[in-house]
Formats: sequence, C-alpha cells, structure tokens
Amino acid sequence: MPRRFLKRHLPHPKAIKGRRDLRWLGRMLEDPFLLHLNRRSVAGAVAVGLFTAFLPLPGQMAIAAALAILIRVNLVLAVALVWISNPLTIPPMFYFSYMVGTWLIGTPVFHTGFEPTLAWFWNEVAVIWKPLLLGSLATGMVVALAGYGAVHLLWRLYIIAHLRRRRRRATALPRG
Repeated sequence: MPRRFLKRHLPHPKAIKGRRDLRWLGRMLEDPFLLHLNRRSVAGAVAVGLFTAFLPLPGQMAIAAALAILIRVNLVLAVALVWISNPLTIPPMFYFSYMVGTWLIGTPVFHTGFEPTLAWFWNEVAVIWKPLLLGSLATGMVVALAGYGAVHLLWRLYIIAHLRRRRRRATALPRG
C-alpha cells in the first residue's frame, strides 16, 4: 500500500515532535492529522508543497508548514515537496512562470542582459515582479491541482489492484 511506502521513508511522529527546531510550533504538532498518512492528507500535502514550490518568495518551507498546519495535511510531505524548487530547477520554473504571467497580463516579454550588480537586480525586479508573481500563482495552482488529482487517482488505482489481487487469492484457495 502507498501508506507502507511512505511510512518506511518518512520520519516517525515522535522524532518530529521531539525536534528542538520545531518546538516553536508547540501544541500544533499534537494534531494527529499533521502526521497522518491517508489519501486526503497525502494529496493535500502534495498540493500544498507543489503550490509553495512555485512561489517566488524566501522561506518556502515555513510557508508550506504554515499552510499544512492550517489545512491539516501531512506536514512532513508538504515541507519536503518544496524542495522540487532547488538551485537547479528554480531558473526554468520561474522563467516559465514569468512567461505565463506575461501571457496572462498581455505584456511583452522583457529581455535584458545580466549584470552582477544590486542596481541591475532592483531594476529587473521592478519590471518583472507583476508577471512573475501572477504566473507563479497560476502555475502553482495548476500544478498543485494536478498533483492533488494524481495522488487521488494513483491511490485509488493501487487500492483497486490490491482488492483484485486479494479476490484472486481468495478464489484460488480451496474451500473447507
């Protein structure tokens, strides 16, 4: 079952509750839904993690943790999925989000050369922040909904296959 796979690879709830760096969450970590592994909790965590990964903001892990606590989905999976946006994947993700944002707003794509100065950075951010933010939110929502649906579908397909195997084994056994 998917639950067994996830339990094997995720830390134990007692290990998470005992971490010093998570003490600031206090009693919120005592909510059993935050570490529960069922279809709703896993699918919600995938959606939260994927949505947060597309946000062009610092502190994505903290945002994912706060959303997971607020929505009451698996905290560990939501925070772990934020790491799909890493130094190798951020440039193509944000460029795609920027392109989606320019398409949604209807503005032309802004092309410029790179200069390693703070003035260049602030000038570029002033020009691209609106399409980047809108594109990131739109792309994040689409990817989150796709991830949510995919987890529900895959989980259901696995359960159907498991029930079929169980029925085949039950009919293959001699009665008596």
